[in-house]
Amino acid sequence: MGTIASTSTGMHRAERPSYDRLTTAINLLKYTYGIVPIVAGLDKYTHLLTNWNKYLAPAVADILPFSVGTFMSIVGVIEIIAGVLVLIRPKIGSLIVAFWLVGIAINLLISGQYFDVAVRDLVMAIGAFSLYMLLPDERV
Repeated sequence: MGTIASTSTGMHRAERPSYDRLTTAINLLKYTYGIVPIVAGLDKYTHLLTNWNKYLAPAVADILPFSVGTFMSIVGVIEIIAGVLVLIRPKIGSLIVAFWLVGIAINLLISGQYFDVAVRDLVMAIGAFSLYMLLPDERV
């Protein structure tokens, strides 16, 4: 909280010292949406957090030309790349992660299960898109 200072014109709030809420919020979002996809991507190989294969909709699994495990390995690589992209090019990376999370939620809705996870992923997609909106345009 700011401090109250008295002047001849009355009371006013003193300006905050070098604390910048917007920069702090952007950095929290950037590191969240950078690190979480990397961890989830790596976990597609170890299954320490969960058995990721169970989250693929059977309708999607049926049309794959390879096993669900192979598909999840590919997904893991994509998630790792997306997370790294958020860390090095957050404007485009956050947009990719937002759309990726919407895709995951759609897959879960198609499965007819894990609606709670689908809702969580949609909320996370909104957070990633919010990061995109908060960031200035990148210059190439």
